[in-house]
Parts: sequence; C-alpha cells; structure tokens
Amino acid sequence: MVSVTNQLNQTLNQQVLAILERCNHINHLKQLQSFLTTLGQSQTNFYAFKLVRFCTLKLSNLTYARFIFDHLTTPNTYLYTAMITAYASQPVHASSAFSLYRDMVRRGQPQPNQFIYPHVLKSCPDVLESRGTKMVHTQIVKSGFEQYPVVETALVNSYSRSGNDIGIARKLFDEMSDRNVVSWTAMISGYTRVGDIKNAASLFESMPDRDVPAWNSVIAGCSQNGLFSDAISFFRRMGMEVSDNIRPNQVTVVCALSAIGHTGILQLGKVIHGYVYRNGLDLDSFILNALIDMYGKCGSLKEARRVFDRNSKKRLTSWNSMINSFALHGQSENSICVFEEMMRCQDHNIRPDGVTFISLLNACTHGGLVELGRGYFKLMTKTYRIEPQIEHYGCLVDLLGRAGRFEEALEVVKGMKIEPDEVVWGSLLNGCKIYGRRDFAEFAVKKLIEIDPNNGGYGIMLANIYGELGKWDEVRKVRKMLKDRNAYKTPGCSWIEVDKQVHQFHSLDKTHPRTEEIYDALERIVALH
Repeated sequence: MVSVTNQLNQTLNQQVLAILERCNHINHLKQLQSFLTTLGQSQTNFYAFKLVRFCTLKLSNLTYARFIFDHLTTPNTYLYTAMITAYASQPVHASSAFSLYRDMVRRGQPQPNQFIYPHVLKSCPDVLESRGTKMVHTQIVKSGFEQYPVVETALVNSYSRSGNDIGIARKLFDEMSDRNVVSWTAMISGYTRVGDIKNAASLFESMPDRDVPAWNSVIAGCSQNGLFSDAISFFRRMGMEVSDNIRPNQVTVVCALSAIGHTGILQLGKVIHGYVYRNGLDLDSFILNALIDMYGKCGSLKEARRVFDRNSKKRLTSWNSMINSFALHGQSENSICVFEEMMRCQDHNIRPDGVTFISLLNACTHGGLVELGRGYFKLMTKTYRIEPQIEHYGCLVDLLGRAGRFEEALEVVKGMKIEPDEVVWGSLLNGCKIYGRRDFAEFAVKKLIEIDPNNGGYGIMLANIYGELGKWDEVRKVRKMLKDRNAYKTPGCSWIEVDKQVHQFHSLDKTHPRTEEIYDALERIVALH
C-alpha cells in the first residue's frame, strides 16, 4: 500500500512539474492551484514551494506568491526562504523581507537557518540601517550560525553598507576562519562605499586569489570616488592578468568606460569598444550607454552618434547621454534636435526625466537660448511635474547670469524650495565676472564663504573684488580672516596620457618623479618666446 502511495505521489510530482514548465501566465498557475486543492494538496509544502517559486522567478508576481504563502497553516523553512529571498532581491521590498523574518522568529517554528540569514541581512541596511543588522546578528549568535562562512560574509557585507559600522565589518572579516573571494570582495566594496580607497586597494593587493567581481569592486570603487586614473590603472592590470577565469565582463567595461570618459583617454576607449566586439559581449543598454557617454565626453561626437543610431532599442539613459554629449561641447542645436527626436519617438514609455532637463538647460546656456531654456524649465515643472533639484536651479541661474539678467536670476534663487548651494552661487558669480557686476559678485562670494568658510579660493575672490572696488581695508580684513582660518584653495588638476600611462598633475605640484625634466622643458619653451 505504501509503495502504491509513493508511486502516486511521484506521478503527481512529475505532473505538477510538467505543467509548471508549460505555464507562462498567472491564470495557468491558478488553474494548477485549483487542481491541487481538489486533490487535497493545497497545504502540501512541496507543491506550495513550487508555486511560490514559479510566482517569484517566472512571473515576478510577489503579491500572488505572498497570497499563496499566507494561506498555508504551517509553511516550512524552504517556503520562508523562498519568500524572503524574493523580497530581498528587490530593494523596494526590503521591509517585507525583514518583517517576514521577524514574524518567523516570533512564531518560533520553523527556525531560521544559514540560508535565510544572508537574505535577511541583505535587507537590513535598507530598513533599519545598522540597528537591523545588529538585531539579526544577535539572533544569529543565539541560534549558533555565526561560524558559517556564508553567514559571516553576509554580516561583513551588511555592516559595511552602513558607513558608521565599517570598523565592525573589518573586525568580523579579520576574525573569519575561512575567508573566501566573496568575503574579501564584500570587505573591499565596503571600503569603497565609504570612500576609503586606500584600505580597499591595500586589501585588494592582499587577496590570495582574485576573480572578476573582485577586480570590478576596486575599479568601480576608484571610478565612483573620482580616482579615475587609478581605476584605469587597475583595469590595465586586469588586462595583463587575463586568463580563462579573469576576463573583463560587462560590469568591468562599463566602469572602465566611465573613468575614461572623465579623463578623456579616447584611444583606450576605442580599444575597449573593440574588445566588446571581439569577445562577443552582450551589447546591453548599460554598455551602449557607457560607450555613448565615453565618446561624448571625449569629444568624439560622430562616434557617439554612430553608436547611438545603431541601438535599435534606445532607453531613456541613451537619449540622455546623447543629448548631454552635444550639450557638453556647445552643440546646442544638435542637443535640442535629439530631444525633439526623442519626443517624436513611438515608444510611449520614453518620457524625459530630471537628467534630460539638466542637459537641455546646459545646452541652452551654451547657446545663449534664454527664453527656450526658461520654456524647458516650465515644461519640466508644469507638464511633467518634475520637482526641480539643485542642479536644475544651478543651470537656470547660470543661463540667466550669462545673459546678464541678474535680477531674474536672484528671483529664481529666492523662489527655490531648497537651500542654494555652491553650484547656484557659483553660477551667479560666473555671470558677474562676464559683465563686471561687482555688486552681485560680492553678494555671491559672501554666500559661498558662508557655505564653505575654509575654502581659501572664495576668500581670494572676495579680496580681489574689494581690490577692484578700491576697498583696501576690506581686502586686509579678508586676508587676515584667511590666515586665521588657515583656509585652503583646492588646486587645479589635469591628466595627460603618455605611452599608455596616465599622468596626473596638480597646480604647484612637484611630486611627479620627472618634475625636474618637466620644468627644464618648460623653461626652454619660455626662452623661445
């Protein structure tokens, strides 16, 4: 009798799995669910698990998956794992992952295991920041799972995502008995998130083994923290260590292209473009957008447009990159034409966003198109209901300031719903320099000093303005203030590529190993004139 029952169950299992393979709609799933209910199998965890997994993975319907889960009287650990994993995979549902875990703990049965904790920890920083991680950590210790490598790595990652707890993350990392490449990468990523590239790079160099995600973490970290030449240096090192297991992927390419766009090393960008084609990397929207952005920032607008035109399924990011590329190089008409082309696009899912209007306002600024720029600002706020951010206000003030319309620019500043920052006052100051409006310039510089009193550059500007106005007493006061505050001036910085190596220079910097040769060459050039 038992063997007959087992045979029937096995037949039903195969039947359910076969039906699920053919399902592609929620209605098909509901039919299967009804079929199982008529057989008295609605509370069988095995079939419920299959339905929940199908909902989350195939249909991406977390709502109905939760509906199935909530109607189970005794869901097992696998079902909790399936639901929590699905929630944790989407940041927007992080709170649901944490609350379901909390309900599981309160019920007491079943107990969380080493497969559930990593997904719960993934959701913690998005819900309760470090407090949530510490709460789960306590439960992990109580339940005896703190020595599992997968749990230890998840703890390191969760703590490192909260900037204030990077020290706790490092302590846990150092105490790990079995560190693998995933745990090393988690710690490196933690350092890059808080901008500590020195420790990230040091840890990277100490790794016994490196995989592609490890390289990506340090390249992306350098790029995201403005250390573009370092990002390129790591990328080149990765290229020298290419093997069957170490080969730049889509993420590597996107991060490297971003750094190249900021440094203007067009030749290396072309090499990477060739690598993408030679190695058959999937030309997804991220790579296409990165290529457009890189070519645009490097000034190769024809190539940027060529890549853009070859993209048959253009997303908003690609349109924005193309609009911005033309705007950056003062080609206002072309920038606006791309925007109008986007608006005529048949894809109704393409709607301009805040980034689109920043590029458009920049284009209008470069072209002196004041009324058109004001029109775009109105279109953004009134038609598309996009709340202006500080960047939009900065662009509008810059547009009006360059046109000499200072009263209107100040009216914009007064009407801002957010506090003006350095970009806004700096934009007004730029206009004042063009038109010699020392009165507005003095006002703008004073505002800049209020925001950043230790920036010596602003104080020097104010002293120069007072000097032009003949207010020498004020000049002396400003200089004394700068001395008392030990104010600094951020040095200018530039890059140049020579023989495939990027050299970075700061104003008055003499730390370059070939400084003497450089200054000797400069003196010879000056002597010729």
